[in-house]
Amino acid sequence: MEQVAELLLTIDMVHQFAYCPRRMQLMYVDGRWEDNLFTDQGRSVHARLDAEDDPLPPSAEGDPEPVVARSVSLASETLGLTGKLDLLEVTDGRAVPVETKRGAPPVNPERSYEPERVQLMCQALLLREHGYLCNQGMLYFAAVRRRVLVEFSAELEARTLFLINETRAALQSGEMYPPLVDSPKCGGCSLAGICLPDETHLLAELGGMEENPRPPDIRRLYPARDDALPLYVQEQGVRVGKSGEALVVSKGREKIGEFALKDVSQLVLCGNVSLTAQCLHLLCERAVPVVHLSMGHWFYGITTGITLKNAYCRAAQFSVAADEGRSLALARAFVLAKMQNQRTLLRRNARMAVDETLAAMKKLIDRVGTCRTTEDLMGLEGAVAAQYFDAWHTVLAEGLPDEIAFSPRNRNRRPPKDPVNAMLSFGYALLAKEATLALLAEGLDPYWGFLHRPRHGKPALSLDLMEEFRPLIVDSAVMTAINTRMVESKDFVVSAAGCAMKDTARKALIRAYELRLDQMITHPVFDYRCSWRAVIRVQAKLLAKVLRGEIPAYSGITTR
Repeated sequence: MEQVAELLLTIDMVHQFAYCPRRMQLMYVDGRWEDNLFTDQGRSVHARLDAEDDPLPPSAEGDPEPVVARSVSLASETLGLTGKLDLLEVTDGRAVPVETKRGAPPVNPERSYEPERVQLMCQALLLREHGYLCNQGMLYFAAVRRRVLVEFSAELEARTLFLINETRAALQSGEMYPPLVDSPKCGGCSLAGICLPDETHLLAELGGMEENPRPPDIRRLYPARDDALPLYVQEQGVRVGKSGEALVVSKGREKIGEFALKDVSQLVLCGNVSLTAQCLHLLCERAVPVVHLSMGHWFYGITTGITLKNAYCRAAQFSVAADEGRSLALARAFVLAKMQNQRTLLRRNARMAVDETLAAMKKLIDRVGTCRTTEDLMGLEGAVAAQYFDAWHTVLAEGLPDEIAFSPRNRNRRPPKDPVNAMLSFGYALLAKEATLALLAEGLDPYWGFLHRPRHGKPALSLDLMEEFRPLIVDSAVMTAINTRMVESKDFVVSAAGCAMKDTARKALIRAYELRLDQMITHPVFDYRCSWRAVIRVQAKLLAKVLRGEIPAYSGITTR
């Protein structure tokens, strides 16, 4: 494999580095990308220019009238640079590159920003390498249809050559540049929700999230909730295909439903559901994951396209996993958050006195810091869970006709023996796939954990990450489904072999689970509004930052 130093830099790499070194690394080292309104507009503006490539016009002789070429590709081994020019005007050997921008020129003396001038200067350097005279360029602002002249001064040339060298060094470095501090650039950056600049700086300064004072104003630079939602396909024997930009669910020759791809964040297949090759190709191309659950709703795995193209996060993950001290610190954080959230759920929702249970749980929680192995932690976690599930019946509303059926005294599974445990098992499978998707988006290996040890077919890190969210999301959704009578005892089949959910119970729980994920909350640390699904993704991002050393410690999400 070629080393980075031997590869040609693209003009866009230098342009992005001039705008924000961290953005360049996220794009070209970590392979990250997200669209927003600005990138969509920019893509639309460039669509005509990129429709067809033109060759480079001759430089020595030519018509005195300007020759215009669009989408011209150039490269230079000497500069170690390559790129594509939007538009090139050539008159008698003199070249003027024209770069198209979506908006309007800024109100400053240069009528442009440095990254834009550097981008044009890179184009000029390539043109000079190919024998052209090139002393100026143009920025064309599409929103106001206005050109701004950029003179290629000696200072701009020196600055551009410096940035080319710095960009190459940043590509070779294994360390990420820190985020910009309180920069207005972050507000329009499509990668701000991946970078999390304000959150990263805050946690780096405070050393973690636990027991921190109320933070200063933190900007939420990512959507509070997604417009697209998961599509669950549960009817057995159906097929999912595609029709243009839509997913079509059919059974035999009967079309059951059609769903616009833009409205689907993930496709969840439950049991005997088939998927056409054409549909799978489209989903992989659009980065829409396909989640596979068994008929019994075990989480089997995920099909995704090729997304992240680097291994830095995974290398850091494996390094931390091999460090007993750091691995144990992460395991403690996962377990501690889960225990605290279990205790909080009981304290808030019990309809009778559970003071003794809460006191016993508190004593066990206080011992987390004394655990020296993950085995000790798992034992402590099991003891707290026993106290928690022994009192779980107290969170059920009074007067339920099915109170006895929905009153488990312990956690049981494989198979579950009562309706509550059947719903919890299904809900935890759904939560595991949500955690897996969040970890895969960060380039982490969902099968290599810190609390849960790696085992074939077991997404150990997904189980780690979901610990803190079990009470917050799944247990809460199950409690809501029972107390609001979304499910009743007739929605389950109970036998000596165990308890199984009927379709009505499964659909009701999925509805309660998705409503909980979509619920808006005030983030307990950053003090802005977002959904629980967004919180899971942010926690995965923060875990990745801890593993790569950007944040000193991981703390789980807890509610008061």
